[in-house]
Amino acid sequence: MHAVTSAAATASNRLTAMTTAARRYLPFRKEDEDETLHFAHHEERTEMTVFENGTDGATTKDENSAEKGLEMNGALPHKGWVTKTEGSNEPIAHRNITSWDAGWNVTNAIQGMFIVAFPYSVLHGGYWAIVVIVGIAYICCWTGKILVYCLYEEDKQTGEKIRVRKTYVEIAEEVWGKRRGAQVVYAAQFVELIMTCILYLVLCGDLLSNSFKYSGISASTWTIISSAFLVPCAFLRNLKSVSRLSFGCTVAHIFINIIIIGYCVTQIPHWQWGEVRLLVDIHYFPIVLGIVVFSYTSQIFLPSLEGNMEDKHNFNKMMHWTHGLAGLFKALFGYVGFLTWGWATKEVITDNLPSDVFRAIVNIFLVVKALLSYPLPYFASVELIERHFFQGRPATFFPTCYALDGGLTVWGVFLRCVLVVFTLLLAIYVPHFALLMGLIGSFTGTMLSFIWPCWFHLKLKWHSIPWYQKMFDFIIILTGLVCGTIGIIYASQALVEAYQTNITTGF
Repeated sequence: MHAVTSAAATASNRLTAMTTAARRYLPFRKEDEDETLHFAHHEERTEMTVFENGTDGATTKDENSAEKGLEMNGALPHKGWVTKTEGSNEPIAHRNITSWDAGWNVTNAIQGMFIVAFPYSVLHGGYWAIVVIVGIAYICCWTGKILVYCLYEEDKQTGEKIRVRKTYVEIAEEVWGKRRGAQVVYAAQFVELIMTCILYLVLCGDLLSNSFKYSGISASTWTIISSAFLVPCAFLRNLKSVSRLSFGCTVAHIFINIIIIGYCVTQIPHWQWGEVRLLVDIHYFPIVLGIVVFSYTSQIFLPSLEGNMEDKHNFNKMMHWTHGLAGLFKALFGYVGFLTWGWATKEVITDNLPSDVFRAIVNIFLVVKALLSYPLPYFASVELIERHFFQGRPATFFPTCYALDGGLTVWGVFLRCVLVVFTLLLAIYVPHFALLMGLIGSFTGTMLSFIWPCWFHLKLKWHSIPWYQKMFDFIIILTGLVCGTIGIIYASQALVEAYQTNITTGF
């Protein structure tokens, strides 16, 4: 009799465990306690993610067995897949990203297209430009890590790090208040992302125009043609797909730079070693700072990338590798490029290539790289807009862009296409690539990458961090304020002069 009772109790426990496991993956209402992970998705509820193991909480042995059985039978999605919240901007299911996927996205953001302007930075900054390139890589790696650290709080009983915030905006809300913090950071993020998309389109038009000078097609027309290849971005649904495009962008980046550096190596006998200066051009060096800072901006993506990583242990390691390699390679590329062409170095190094055919081939691959770089900031800007305006009533005035089955509605796709057209129109009327890049980097770049992460770190972790980290944060804030202010003044003046005198200061 005791054995029968024990067996019945065991069966009841297993049935309860299977029911609990199944409820995790079935669609649920907004008032349910379960949550989903999604790229840059902002919710009012608190996500309790344990930093040490990257899971959403403890799971009993029976629950693990029940989940495994249900997964094998196809009743549950495999681990790493999440389900859709009814009536929200969530996909039905999407997979978490690996450390490599996160690395490709960060590399896409910090290697980017702007490396072609680094020899021009050495032209005006000399050896100090090389120091700045490496130093800002270290600073941005640090601020990226402390920004993600601000997503966590320590459990007083267990000592574990618990993920209680999801996004950059939520950190700002904690420090500045929900209304002011959300609006300020949201605006800065949106401007940074949209202007990045615009700069990629400007780059495509200018590169193709320079490659086919005798075609009779203007740079604006080439920009319109390039934008046609970006319309499919409207159908991107998750970060996994964006990661694949970022990987392709990295492959194109490696190929391009092997060609350019390979050519520079063939010119070693003619390198102009004595032309690299210790002094800086005070008028252009602040613009150089803006270019360098803007090229390292990835903080916007980091909270969501870390939140979607399968193994959060590897986040810091991924940051060290990506930023370390980026700093060393950018410094080497800028130095070698300037040694090859000296004072004849142009704002974009491909314009210095000797053969029109050679230049056209490299420029076409640069265009491919720009088109593959576009989806990451575009996807992030789409998420910001949808989260802020299209959550559905009563959360927002506008309805959600997603149908009940998780697919995009027709008008949701239309709005995404409108965003592509919006960046295209601005790209046509903003031709001065290098100056605009410096202006943006001096403003939103210094705020998002330098000042705000350190400020939030000091406010939220003041009682738990050592004095030298506090001092380092203060130094970064002061440096960001000085460089940002000077950069904005000089870049604005140069941009106004370029328009007034109708001088092509871009490509």
